[in-house]
Amino acid sequence: MKRFAVIGLGTFGFHAARALFAEGNEVVAIDSDRARVQAIDPWSSEAVVADATDRETLENLGLSEMEGIIVSTGAKISTSILICLHLQEIGIRRILAKAVDDDHGKILKKVGATEIIQPEREMARRVARSLVRPNVLDFVPLSDDYDLIQAGPPTEFVGRSIRELNLRARYNVHIIAIKELVPENFILVPPPDFVIKDSDVLMLLGKTKDIEKIRELKR
Repeated sequence: MKRFAVIGLGTFGFHAARALFAEGNEVVAIDSDRARVQAIDPWSSEAVVADATDRETLENLGLSEMEGIIVSTGAKISTSILICLHLQEIGIRRILAKAVDDDHGKILKKVGATEIIQPEREMARRVARSLVRPNVLDFVPLSDDYDLIQAGPPTEFVGRSIRELNLRARYNVHIIAIKELVPENFILVPPPDFVIKDSDVLMLLGKTKDIEKIRELKR
């Protein structure tokens, strides 16, 4: 069991804490608003009413042993900056901080945040991708050049083996996993003789421009 803390229980923080707890982790949920703390209590290991801008309070909560801490304190920029600074000073190794914009994110990085979260931006990108790439079931940006997507197979893939398709040579794209829907099954690193069905879901890894070539194939 891993241990996490979520500081700030607005919409994003509440759902982040609840999701971590649902995955079987120990979660300490922290907010200065008693009503928010009471709301998360059933979905956390410990729900605490506390002022996280106070360094001594953070130290007393025993956060130094956490696997990671999410800081999601809303639009008041100074609050998140001060919290990240205190967390960095007490030795937290992984601090994921929600930023309201790029400048806020840069400051949070300067004071100790290891990862910046901008959920509205990421959701906007996901929605835009779903509109322009309707055949793509899910999309994970790995870097500026690489994507990991889940997609249904193009018509020319159906009934052919992975060896026959030879996607690595033809497109420089890798099939790293396949979800079989009939019957339900998940195959990590499928063997070369696996024959693709129209009901399969392919997990493809490659450069964005190469993934795009496969996406444009007829379905």
